[in-house]
Amino acid sequence: MQTLQVFSLLLTIAGVRCYDVIYAINSGGDSHVDRHGITYERDPLMGKIGTASDYGKNIHMIARVADADKILYQTERYHTSNFGYDIPLAGDGEYVLVLKFSEVYFNAANMKVFDVVLNGEHTVVSDLDIFQQVGRGTAHDEHIYFSVSRDRLYFKEDESEIRDNRIRVEFIKGYRDNPKINALVLLKGDLENIPQLPRQMVDPDQDFFADPDPVKPSSLDSSSRVRSGPPQPNPYFMDDSSMMLLPIFIAIGAFFPLLFCLCKL
Repeated sequence: MQTLQVFSLLLTIAGVRCYDVIYAINSGGDSHVDRHGITYERDPLMGKIGTASDYGKNIHMIARVADADKILYQTERYHTSNFGYDIPLAGDGEYVLVLKFSEVYFNAANMKVFDVVLNGEHTVVSDLDIFQQVGRGTAHDEHIYFSVSRDRLYFKEDESEIRDNRIRVEFIKGYRDNPKINALVLLKGDLENIPQLPRQMVDPDQDFFADPDPVKPSSLDSSSRVRSGPPQPNPYFMDDSSMMLLPIFIAIGAFFPLLFCLCKL
């Protein structure tokens, strides 16, 4: 098994794919060949259902994806109701359906939330909130692994019937805005070496300008506080002896000016 994995890796490095591309479309857009050599066909739903949008082109850089492939996350199809695609299969075997998303409109979580259903029976993604997952203008892929055997689809512990060698993926309208999809691709074969997005290095909820571990002054004891300078003596403090001598100093201060005036007479 390990030898096969090494062999697959070598083929991948050499530019030979160890998986088959069964179906790929660029939702809401024209055909595109990505840097892995996968050809995404023009959206077959053009002019049929939903709305094709390229609003994402206003975002000039899509995070986590090569600049040459950002178009896959800039164009999209959405609808005010449920919609979906019929996807052809290629016989029995192991499959992965990669659903590509990017939030290009909303600037907050809980604004667009929807489900994804496979083959009419399997909820493969629940309450998808793209912004909550990765933020705005960032690529996000959902990988749906399933197997096919004798006209049956197996997803986790569930199964369903396959008709006419096709399955259907549907995007279900939820309680927040409209469902959407940017692109999708169905792969079969060596699923351990399929193209993956790089790991997101930034937490979309992290505030870079906030103190990561703020400490209130009241939580510090006197021994751990850093003072801004040496202790300042009380300028109003006087002992009893100084209070007793004060009248004498005042009398002497008044005597010398008086003596000076008498001498001038």
